[in-house]
Amino acid sequence: MNTQPTLAKEGGSTGDPGRTPPSDGLKAGLKNRHLSMIAIGGVIGAGLFVGSGSGIAAAGPAILLSYALVGAMVVFVMRMLGEMAAARPSSGSFSSYADQALGRWAGFTIGWLYWFFWVVVLAVEATAGAVILESWIPAVPQWAWALIVMVVLTATNLASVASYGEFEFWFAGIKVVAIGAFVVIGMLAVFGVLPGSDNPGAGFAHLTDAGGFMPMGAGAILTGVLMVVFSFMGSEIVTLAAGESEDPQRAVTKATNSVIWRIGVFYLGSIFIVLTLLPWNDPSIVEKGSYVAALDSIGIPAAGQIMNVIVLTAVLSCLNSGLYTASRMAFSLGQRGDAPKAFAKVDKRGVPRAAILSSVVFGFVAVFFNYEWPDTVFAFLLNSSGAVALFVWLVICVTQLRMRGIILRESPEKLVVRMWLFPYLTWATIGMIVFVLGYMIYDGGSAREQVVLSLLVAALVLAIALVRERVRKTAASRV
Repeated sequence: MNTQPTLAKEGGSTGDPGRTPPSDGLKAGLKNRHLSMIAIGGVIGAGLFVGSGSGIAAAGPAILLSYALVGAMVVFVMRMLGEMAAARPSSGSFSSYADQALGRWAGFTIGWLYWFFWVVVLAVEATAGAVILESWIPAVPQWAWALIVMVVLTATNLASVASYGEFEFWFAGIKVVAIGAFVVIGMLAVFGVLPGSDNPGAGFAHLTDAGGFMPMGAGAILTGVLMVVFSFMGSEIVTLAAGESEDPQRAVTKATNSVIWRIGVFYLGSIFIVLTLLPWNDPSIVEKGSYVAALDSIGIPAAGQIMNVIVLTAVLSCLNSGLYTASRMAFSLGQRGDAPKAFAKVDKRGVPRAAILSSVVFGFVAVFFNYEWPDTVFAFLLNSSGAVALFVWLVICVTQLRMRGIILRESPEKLVVRMWLFPYLTWATIGMIVFVLGYMIYDGGSAREQVVLSLLVAALVLAIALVRERVRKTAASRV
């Protein structure tokens, strides 16, 4: 097993991280405004809008602590990833860094697991978007809507990276404006200064007036952590996208520095508003969804349809970014010889066409499984990718422990973003992630199934990586 650090083969990994277009064939087609909005909106998924009600019902107002704990973990992970990405921008991001710091087996394993995660997400998001669209235009069947959505966004990604960036700029912009407006309007209602508001019960008292701040006990905070952790997945996308910008170092530094306020406003801020507008045990929070229930409580007309539009935007944004992310990871794996060579080829527009098409084909197959065998085959795919987010964060932490020394030894001037309190906070974050994984197994039910199945898939991919490494070494020794 080769664990000696080696220089990355990808463009941008060893060159000037400043204003230098990527040298691996990809075009520097993403502008600063694209990267800024991807960074801001990338962390906001449909899970925040759709799944937060269940978390509130499970933990009460203490769900804020669940979001704060996971948010802190994501802030630390992003700081570590930002340190590596600012020094060595790469389209493979953490997979490329794991390859360099831990060995090819690590880059291969986490790269393919991450690709697998996102192509399964493509099916989930395409189906979610199709459900909303069919409710508006029932004449078109749900499967047809899923197909239309996938084809349109595939065409966008095939056109150019700038097309992806432009679509994501507007998708993310709508999400950001929507949550910003929700926080402002909600805060006005909480303080009783919103004109026309008909929610006389709004106020900070709702944080404690229905059984206290922790009505379900302190243990419910950890249950809440399991329910909200996966809604944060996607914050790392900006480090992959930065490899196709003209100034990757600036983009990564800006995204890393802004992650704290993004999580504070969009997650903690918006959930805080819901909890101050309504008692946590109000049935409408689960029945209608937390945001719709909150808007209804202050008399916002057509709140449900407004939220459907926003959720559809979040779904399309996640689908768009998922396809982009899966294809760039496949491209990076191809460049390192860990995927078919065709994945590393780009067309005249600098687009990795084969990597995109292979990712979307698997996404189409997964959509088919979702319609034909939702409770068997697709359930297996979903559960076996469920804990990959935590695996990715864990690998980022372990990689950063070694990459810091490599960067200091080879190019210390590029260490412009530094992890705080290194290495203590890195080790603390590793402990937090391992604890969450352990608690998922202890908690039982679907959480345990996700960890076990994800571990089995990870073990299979790791075994393939180790066999490949041994075969490669044997072949090299015979030369």
